[in-house]
Amino acid sequence: MEALLYFALWAGLIFLMMRFGCGAHVMGHGRGRHGSHESGGARDAETLHWVPPDTDVDPVCGKTVRPEAAKPSVHDGIVYYFCSGECRGLFEAAPEIYLRPKAASSPEHKDHVHG
Repeated sequence: MEALLYFALWAGLIFLMMRFGCGAHVMGHGRGRHGSHESGGARDAETLHWVPPDTDVDPVCGKTVRPEAAKPSVHDGIVYYFCSGECRGLFEAAPEIYLRPKAASSPEHKDHVHG
């Protein structure tokens, strides 16, 4: 019973922190401490809209892909687009392999390239 009370206390504390504290922006609530009005930002957060590129390059196999038909994945806050679930899976398993400069990439990771 004590463990349940302990869990409920922590769950409540985390909820309050996410709802009203620094995590409020993650949950999509109001303008918390990091909101644009208090930080002096020139643009309001609600007016910002992300527009995907017309095309992008799959970092695993190098194919040009259209975002609306691609398999997306987010790594370090950047959206990457993939031609297939296989390429996305390879990237998500070891993104550092595919984000290195082209000259440093090893050819054995490119063996699965689709025809």
